Amino acid sequence: MSNNLLKSGFSMRILAGFIVVVLIIGTGSCSKEQVTKVYSFTYSFRDSLSGWEGGFADHPADTSTYNLHASLDTLPYNINTDSTKKAIRLSGTNRSDDLFMFIKRKLTRLRKNTTYQVLLNVKLASNAPTNATGSGGAPGESVYVKVGASTTEPQSLLVDGFYAMNIDKGYQLEGGENMQVVGHVGVNDKTTSYTIITRFNSTTNPVIATTNDAGELWIIIGTDSGFEGTTTLYYTQVDVVLNQEGD
Repeated sequence: MSNNLLKSGFSMRILAGFIVVVLIIGTGSCSKEQVTKVYSFTYSFRDSLSGWEGGFADHPADTSTYNLHASLDTLPYNINTDSTKKAIRLSGTNRSDDLFMFIKRKLTRLRKNTTYQVLLNVKLASNAPTNATGSGGAPGESVYVKVGASTTEPQSLLVDGFYAMNIDKGYQLEGGENMQVVGHVGVNDKTTSYTIITRFNSTTNPVIATTNDAGELWIIIGTDSGFEGTTTLYYTQVDVVLNQEGD
């Protein structure tokens, strides 16, 4: 099935060094209401999926020529010389001028019905050069990295013979209500092998999302491709910071 998802165990630790959060305290005694609630997490895929799932969208029901693969896999040798490090590998061949490859995870035990500014820092390995040409677009600059969050679980759903997302991710270089563009997968002009790159959104342009009645929120990260060719990426780490809006 084209949108097969990866599922595995849970792994979480407190994030250090991703973002400094300044808590503003009044001149008098500080009540709980005066302190902004902040949650931070780091997910590393060195030996497990850490609760993340992978999937695909923007493709027809027949994916026999799309070569869609999502799995926990060993990193390429040039960035993994001892062959012990793993990552989430997503790979697909864009045949229709558009292919969305994504990973997602549900966060739990947050404050219910609460709006957060969501900051995401993503590390992934790419071998796509910049300033290169390709069918439909460039293999680097035409494969857009997007990050987002949603109260609703992001899913790839079959509608009229075509798989599409049930959230608003935007289209290629344009963001949507639930996702924003944070760059592309191009490394540099001379890229010939896999290199770790970092993509992130800023504190001045966070994703805004609200938890549900159970205090849950979905995080989604993906690539929206205009390059009509094969793209293979390795996600090595995701950092998440949730900064509560208002009181």
